[in-house]
Amino acid sequence: MIRTPLRPLARILSARVKGENPDHIERENIRLRAESTRAKAQHRAEGRLLVLGLAFFAAFMVVGARMGLLAASEPMEPRSAGLGAEISGRRADITDRNGRILATNFSTHALYAHPKQMIDPARVALELSALFPDMKAEDLERRFTDGRSFLWLRKKLSPEQMQAVHDIGDPGLLFGPRDMRLYPNGKLASHILGGASFGVEGVHSAEVIGIAGVERALDSRLRDPAQAATPLALSIDMTVQTAMHEVLETGMRMMNAKAAAGVLMDVHTGEVLSMVSLPDFDPNDRPTPLLKGDPADSPLFNHAVQGVYELGSTFKIFTTSQAMELGLVDAHTMVDADAPLRWGKHRIGEYGSKNYGPLLSVTDVIVKSSNVGTANLALRIGGERQQEFFKSLGLFDPVPLELSEATGAAPILPKRWADIVTITASYGHGMSASPMHLASAYSAIANGGVLLTPTLLRRDKPPAGKRILSSENARAAALMLRQVVTRGTASFGEVEGYEVAGKTGTADKVKRGGGYDKGKNINTFAAMFPASDPQYVLVVTLDEASDNSSTRPRRTAGWTAVPVAAEVIRRTAPLLGLRPQIEYAPLNEVSAVSQ
Repeated sequence: MIRTPLRPLARILSARVKGENPDHIERENIRLRAESTRAKAQHRAEGRLLVLGLAFFAAFMVVGARMGLLAASEPMEPRSAGLGAEISGRRADITDRNGRILATNFSTHALYAHPKQMIDPARVALELSALFPDMKAEDLERRFTDGRSFLWLRKKLSPEQMQAVHDIGDPGLLFGPRDMRLYPNGKLASHILGGASFGVEGVHSAEVIGIAGVERALDSRLRDPAQAATPLALSIDMTVQTAMHEVLETGMRMMNAKAAAGVLMDVHTGEVLSMVSLPDFDPNDRPTPLLKGDPADSPLFNHAVQGVYELGSTFKIFTTSQAMELGLVDAHTMVDADAPLRWGKHRIGEYGSKNYGPLLSVTDVIVKSSNVGTANLALRIGGERQQEFFKSLGLFDPVPLELSEATGAAPILPKRWADIVTITASYGHGMSASPMHLASAYSAIANGGVLLTPTLLRRDKPPAGKRILSSENARAAALMLRQVVTRGTASFGEVEGYEVAGKTGTADKVKRGGGYDKGKNINTFAAMFPASDPQYVLVVTLDEASDNSSTRPRRTAGWTAVPVAAEVIRRTAPLLGLRPQIEYAPLNEVSAVSQ
């Protein structure tokens, strides 16, 4: 920087020549230098003030804009979703095989509160407790006055409830719109659908998630935004479901049963057309699970899938079918049926201490339901081959069904497969399976020997299955089951025009601590119809049923499960499109007609 001197020599010399005072030059330069310094400082200060003013203006504009946005919007409570995550309440509808709605979405509102905005918390608490009996006024008032700023009150409201809350007129009560799951058919198919609830929740929306049944097992499919507009079609026929539900409910009451289950399957596709478990529940108001005691006592318990029981003599047809498949016997082979059969310290007898021996044909072993005859067939088959055949029928694994409960309902098997297990398992004791397992296995016999994976989803074409029996042996087994109805233990199962075939099973219930309860039975009838060309399999199971219409209670399946199953077939066969086969009288037969 070049500094200008206060007393420049040239100007000093010039002033002296002119007779002027050189001090005036120095004073003038000092003045000019001071003015220049002051001008620069003023300019710098004005610039700084301008920048500071602009900064304050911008800050006040941001704060003002934010305050305006907050004042114009409703507050939202904290959410568990991550930053930027959007809550989606969309969920695909569920329909039956004919497109009837089983589950859909319904717009409703949730109720929440901002206690700090309430005018009169005590009055609000009192009026809310009057509207909702499960709320206590004392608890509400305490929560309204403990300093919190947000409080959920109800997850969903009916339109009438919403209007009643609105009429309370307090600004601290607010409503949040959301979708909820609606089941228009109530209890029908409740164990199939299961139910749904709310997941991640916000003031303006809530995530709907499946908590049981198909809703949970296929939750990802139902929540997929790409498929939200496409309903999920189940294999269930709601007309058939309604008929079976009504018959089972009436039969359960008439037979004094504790619980009941029914499964109806298409033997050629593996589709479950109807599945009923009683007692049941309304998925619109799903009850709370039991925290102690027997889970089977809860209406949430699915007896058709989760109910794993010893299914008794219904297993005998598996033993005879395998013996025929191995070439050990045919339908007319005579086998030892002399009772009792002693095996080591064990004594195998017949129901009612009967003796059907010394010999019975294989067909009559099934018709008369001989334990001893079946046991002798099983000993000829052997334990290893018996286990392989039961595995091929799916009796060793959880049933592969689209239900969240199915994966945990594995059959109960003995730890060691000794000879006595081979004997008892041949007639359905010593191992346990569900009615759904039984229906799937009987379908393999009914359709000609091919095991299909059961499904609750509608199939457009029959799937590929695994052959476990030749068509000839499967047909022979079906004819044996037909004779069980025409001249055996299931005589009450005959339905005119529909050729019912099937097998009864009566088994003592297993106690929780081990052993059997002789006074309590699981009664089962596994049927197929029409026997000449089976199209459907029906399994009906009653828990602790007893026919008390006589002087002595009758607790066998022939008196309890069979007539109930017959009524199910009588009601559902026409709905399934089956035309009754009419047997015409001979032309030369004369009929008497009274006038």
